[in-house]
Amino acid sequence: MKLFFKSISFFVVLILFSCEKNITVDLPTPEQKIVVEGYIETGQRAIVTLTKTAAFFAPVDSSSLFSYLVTNAVVTVSDGTTSEQLILTIDTSQYIPLVYKSSTLTGQEGKTYTLTVVADGKTLTAVTTIPHAVRLDSVWYKEQEGHDSLGFAWAHLTDPDTLGNCYRWLAKRIGKDKRFLAPIGSVFEDKFINGKSFDFAYNRGSEPNAYDNNTEDGSRGYFHQGDTIAVKFCSIDRAHFDFWRIEEVQVSNNGNPFAAPAPIPTNIKGGIGIWGGYAATFDTIIAR
Repeated sequence: MKLFFKSISFFVVLILFSCEKNITVDLPTPEQKIVVEGYIETGQRAIVTLTKTAAFFAPVDSSSLFSYLVTNAVVTVSDGTTSEQLILTIDTSQYIPLVYKSSTLTGQEGKTYTLTVVADGKTLTAVTTIPHAVRLDSVWYKEQEGHDSLGFAWAHLTDPDTLGNCYRWLAKRIGKDKRFLAPIGSVFEDKFINGKSFDFAYNRGSEPNAYDNNTEDGSRGYFHQGDTIAVKFCSIDRAHFDFWRIEEVQVSNNGNPFAAPAPIPTNIKGGIGIWGGYAATFDTIIAR
């Protein structure tokens, strides 16, 4: 009987190996589009990063990445009264440090801002609004049960009794992180919490594609006791919320062959990406 099953197993394996076939996928070269990642925040200058899309099998190295940057664009932002052309400059606090930035135009709550980009014979436009800010009632650090000296950042929020509020959470550790980082799930809306008051918590975000030194000791995603945590809590409009919600779904599904495709929405006419407004408020937590 054992010999019989061994023979059957050998026969099945032989069939499977004999059915192997090399398949070549001939993906068409897509039309190259301009990608916008731009923001205007309360009290801050407008900032816009411009790149180009790349084919699926396009090379990814230092020289090719530079070729995807758009450095010859005319970028303008208008609040309906004042219009300003942004200047190409270096900002090392940004993930891509080559950005277009306004000199005097800054964000104000309740205002609408129109972005216009002219590059490579194309004109791109987008509109965003900076909503009125909703502040957190309080913030604190709480150690996670079973994790000595490690925990999450907590907050208490009272959502206004006006349906349609959207939020985004970012935080950075003073002296450790160069910029504010958003964890997965950083955005939420008030569809089920309208007018309610509640507690919620967030884990620590990390730089995209960056090696995390805390991976090996199991503390990745946690804040440490002793950290000084700056919290940036933002009110955003619906288009801005939709962009980050689907983007985070795509990041979470990365590499999952069973995940349903979900094209990331954009408010950029003539291109792809996001032009978003932030009504930002800030708090500080001492993790202890």
